[in-house]
Amino acid sequence: MWKSIVYKEWLKIRWFLIGFTILGIVGIGYLFLKVQHGFTFQGGTSFWYNILFMGLQFFGFFKYFPLLGGLIIGVAQYFPETINKRIKLTFHLPLKENNVLLIMHAIGVVCLVLSYMLLLGVFITLSTIYFPSQMVFDSVVSVTPWFLAGLVAYFFVALIVLEPVWMYRLLYAMVAGFFVNIYVKSPVIAAYGPAIPGLFVLTILMSVVLLFSAYRFRKGEM
Repeated sequence: MWKSIVYKEWLKIRWFLIGFTILGIVGIGYLFLKVQHGFTFQGGTSFWYNILFMGLQFFGFFKYFPLLGGLIIGVAQYFPETINKRIKLTFHLPLKENNVLLIMHAIGVVCLVLSYMLLLGVFITLSTIYFPSQMVFDSVVSVTPWFLAGLVAYFFVALIVLEPVWMYRLLYAMVAGFFVNIYVKSPVIAAYGPAIPGLFVLTILMSVVLLFSAYRFRKGEM
């Protein structure tokens, strides 16, 4: 049964996931074209100085891209479930409602994380061409919260899209905006380093918010 659920979810999101990943690779390529331009016209020493002492985030262009990915995959996966309230049919499978939702959720998370890992790998690989290892490490520390923000966005999109009452949707959207904002502040490079373990824990806690939809369904509110 779970294999059928996996296949169904993959069919819903596959083209959106592939398109997002390709667009991300193109975006990272554009990012490093700008870096190459900076090295060519400013010189490597001057460019590094701007990063180390002037707070230049050469990767700032990429800030909201993981967030966009979480939104796209979340809508692609869960919006079809709202058409004629198909989620009710899903909940009538011979599995517990929470188990069905968690399987669906896990598929989306795994696909999104794999896409993020690929993009992060491309980012690290190209970074090593232009920057020393410490600067690459600091850059990865800086972008990690942005990828976590994409996961948090995905979690809340699932909750919001499946919620049938607009008042609750607006409330969830405000809560989501509050939490996402924590991840996308713009401090100096690597400033988020000490907070990353806490952000990982917070992200894990946010991953189960969708279960509230299952609770409301069992209470007859959906």
